[in-house]
Amino acid sequence: MRIAILSDFHFGVSSRLELEEDSFEQAEEAMEKALDSDLILLIGDIFDSRFPKTSIWAKAIKILVKPLLKESNVKFLESSKELRKISKRTLKHLPVIAIHGTHERRAKDEINVIQALENAGILIHLHCQTIVFEKDGKRVAIHGMSGVPERFAKDVLYSWNPKPMPNCFNILLLHQSIEPYVYSPLEPPTLNLSNLPKGFDLIVDGHIHGHSIEKIDDSILVIPGSTIVTQLEKNEAETEKGFVKVELNEKPKIDFIPLERNRKFFYEEIKLEKKLSLREQIEKKLKEIIYVKNLPKPPLIKLKIVGKETEVSDQELRYIERKYSGKALIGFVKELESPEITQKIEFLRNLREQKLSTEEIGLGLLKKNLEELKFNSIFDYDNTFKLLSDGEIEKVFNILLVEQSTLTQVLKKPLIEK
Repeated sequence: MRIAILSDFHFGVSSRLELEEDSFEQAEEAMEKALDSDLILLIGDIFDSRFPKTSIWAKAIKILVKPLLKESNVKFLESSKELRKISKRTLKHLPVIAIHGTHERRAKDEINVIQALENAGILIHLHCQTIVFEKDGKRVAIHGMSGVPERFAKDVLYSWNPKPMPNCFNILLLHQSIEPYVYSPLEPPTLNLSNLPKGFDLIVDGHIHGHSIEKIDDSILVIPGSTIVTQLEKNEAETEKGFVKVELNEKPKIDFIPLERNRKFFYEEIKLEKKLSLREQIEKKLKEIIYVKNLPKPPLIKLKIVGKETEVSDQELRYIERKYSGKALIGFVKELESPEITQKIEFLRNLREQKLSTEEIGLGLLKKNLEELKFNSIFDYDNTFKLLSDGEIEKVFNILLVEQSTLTQVLKKPLIEK
C-alpha cells in the first residue's frame, strides 16, 4: 500500500502580486505526484484564510478534485465517525483523508472550509476520530486530531486518548507545534516529544513548514513541511518544499519527494565591506543566484544588509529592485548600526541586567521617552503609566496636551523678570 502525505498548501497566500499563483501551482504539482498512491492524507492549513474568496475556492477545488478521477484500490473497513452517503461515494475513488489546521479553525458552531469540502464529497475530515482501510490483507488505521489552540492541545489529545488498533499499521495525524519543533513563538506548545502517544507506527505533524523524518522511541515522526514559502525566514530557505510518500511492505519505506517546478527562496546576509560599494556587493550576490543556478521561475530573494546606517541608501535599494525586475523578486531587511539604536539597545540591556519586573521596565521606558520629549521634571510618570495600564489612553492624551502647553509657556518666559 502506498500513502501520500501532503500538508500546508496555504491556498491563496501571497506577499506580493507576482506570487499569487504560486500556492496553487506548487500544490498542484504535489497532488499530481501523489495520484499514484492508494491513500492521500492532507495535514491541515490547506487554505491560508478561514474565509477564502470565491476565486481561491475555484482554483483550490480544481486541484482537490483530481483524486476523484482515480478509482480506489483500497477497501474501507470501519470508522469511529458516522460516514454520510456522500462520504461513502467519496470512498469509491482515491480516498483523501484530511484534518484542518490553525488557519482553518472556526467558531464552535460553524463549519470550517475542510468540513465544507467533506460536505461536497471531496474528502473525509477527521477530528479526534479514526478510519481504517485495507489492501491486499494490509490494514491501515488513520487517527486524526485537527488543529486546536496550542494551550489546549495536550488536554484535547489526552482527553481523546487515541490507541493503536491491533493488526493495523497505525498513523496519528496532528497539526500542532511540538517542542522542539516550534513554528510560532507567539503560542508556546503544550505538546513535546515525550508526551506524544505511544505505539503508533507513524506520527505525522503539519504546521511546521520545514520537513523532517526521524525515529522517536517506537514511532517514526514525519513532518512533511509546506509546499509554499510563507514566512520568508532563513529556515525556510534551508529546506526543500515537497511532500512524503510511504510504501508499506515488510518495513515501511518513507521518502521525501521534492517539488521541481516551485519558486525557490534564498535568504542571504550581506555584511558591508569598505572595498566594495553597496551596489557592487548586492549585485555580486544576486548574479550568483540568478545566473548560476538553473531555476524554473524567477527566485524570491531576501537580502539582510548588515552595516552602518550611513552606508545604506533606500534609493539605491529601489534602483536594484527595478534593475532585476523580471529576473528575481527581491526584498531587503536592514540591520544597521546608528548612535540612536545603539543607545536604545544599551538602555534596554541595562534594564534587563537590573532584573526588573515587566511593569518596572515599562515605567522606565515611558519615563525615558517623555524625558527625551522635554517633559517637565515634575511630571507624574507613575500615574501616567497606571492610566495607560488601565486603558485610559484618552486621559493620558489630555494630560500630555496640558503638560506640553505649560512647558511651552515656561520656555517663552524671559530668564530674568523685569
